Amino acid sequence: MDKYEIVKKIENFAPPELAEKWDCSGWSVETQNREINRVMLCLTVTDEIVKQAKEKDCEMIVSHHPSFFVPLKWKDVDIYSAHTNLDRTHGGTTDTLIETIFPNTQAGIFEDGFTRVVDYEISVAELAKKLRQISPNLRYVNNNGMQVLKKIAFCAGSGSEFIEEAHKVGADAFVTGDLKFHSALESPIVVFDIGHFESEILVLSGFERLLEGVETVRAIERSPFIY
Repeated sequence: MDKYEIVKKIENFAPPELAEKWDCSGWSVETQNREINRVMLCLTVTDEIVKQAKEKDCEMIVSHHPSFFVPLKWKDVDIYSAHTNLDRTHGGTTDTLIETIFPNTQAGIFEDGFTRVVDYEISVAELAKKLRQISPNLRYVNNNGMQVLKKIAFCAGSGSEFIEEAHKVGADAFVTGDLKFHSALESPIVVFDIGHFESEILVLSGFERLLEGVETVRAIERSPFIY
């Protein structure tokens, strides 16, 4: 498949204009090669991922996290990333997370475009149980001793900055990653931290569906944290 056809599929799904201004979504490496037979999918491009791509004869890497620095030794593999535009688009990272936990549940979208909210009654303990299936190292705060939740906000990746916004729209809980100490300490609602990696890696299944027609290979990658 022509690599620009691959990119067209991605950009039709996650339009580049949805990306934040600071974001480096798009091409990190664009070689002279156009015909792609095999694509490696990953969350984050690293030396190890590029090595895997070459070992698996992948001419192109499609990632969620873009590379802000591209070493010279990567220059012979096409690398394309969809970052904050994939976070914002319908069916992107956060929607995939919600669909995994609460299948076929309608979600509302916050003004920021990143955060979603669902009306779903569930106990704190039961939601924690569901989330541990995705993230065995789940941690959460429940400063007010909530027992039952009725409105839950979600932001895959790093969403601590949206806790107050979630509270203002009536959410009882917030599911995200990268929870910061002071955000946890001051949170008026239950906050579940499932991890940045764990909350976003699910979106690779969306890339697989999107790129039907070209062979895709998932990279072997894991969270850098040791628990």
